[in-house]
Amino acid sequence: MNIANSTELICFLILSSIIILGGLGVVLLNNIVYSAFLLGGVFMSVAGLYLLLNASFVAAAQILVYVGAVNVLILFAIMLVNKKENLAPIKGLQLRRILSGIICSALLILLIRVDITTKWSLPGPASIGEISTERIGEHLFTDYLLPFELASILLLMAMIGAIVLARRESGQGDLQSANTVNKGLIKQSKIPILIDKTNK
Repeated sequence: MNIANSTELICFLILSSIIILGGLGVVLLNNIVYSAFLLGGVFMSVAGLYLLLNASFVAAAQILVYVGAVNVLILFAIMLVNKKENLAPIKGLQLRRILSGIICSALLILLIRVDITTKWSLPGPASIGEISTERIGEHLFTDYLLPFELASILLLMAMIGAIVLARRESGQGDLQSANTVNKGLIKQSKIPILIDKTNK
């Protein structure tokens, strides 16, 4: 084993341990802020694994989409939640935890079985390296142009719908609070703010 292979193995072990420990921390920690930051670390480690596979485009998409959009969205949602609000106890929480554990264990066993029974062709096909980004771009704008454009139109419609809903909610709140705001301004206008003391 040469230096390059040993370095790649060490990086793989470090990134894999970060993914496993970070995933356990996301699930087991009670503090949701720490869980969100650990989730960002897991996403970054997955991007590192993609870089080890010479999939630079997928690694960049992983960072931009998951770390830059999904994880930031989760953090903003956490910051907007009122932490002082007392959460009501959930009925049947222990049963839900048992069922979730059974489902996750079944999925883990299934993945291990697929990993063991699959005949992997090692070392696999040769990587094309940096040309992969160019190839993906060519396929997106030639073979898969219609799905690519439909996805962009769908995202645009979702963004317009979110803006319309946000404007409608803020407009209704302003109309409901308009009378109280005006009354407060009228009452405050009767109180003198500055007193002219030059004649005294």
